[in-house]
Amino acid sequence: MFAVIFRAKTGQQDGQYAEMVKVMRDLAFEKYGCLDFIAVTEGDQEIAISYWNAEADIQNWHRDSQHALAQQFGREKWYASYTVQVVEVKRQYSFNQ
Repeated sequence: MFAVIFRAKTGQQDGQYAEMVKVMRDLAFEKYGCLDFIAVTEGDQEIAISYWNAEADIQNWHRDSQHALAQQFGREKWYASYTVQVVEVKRQYSFNQ
């Protein structure tokens, strides 16, 4: 299993941002096999973690034309900065799920 960790300092997020978040989330699940997607914001910091079965699914999602447009808007107005990490999950532990 793989995870994509998106950490950002937010910029000006508007109604178009909220719509794009929904589109990106739906696209990840419906077209590219995303397993889970969690996002939180505190102050001007945002973190989103998505989980995937295969690295190829992440790469295909990243290359999607709608995702490219979201990235462009993100750089132009929604984020002051961001970092993306793609990691492989070696182990997973759970309690009382």
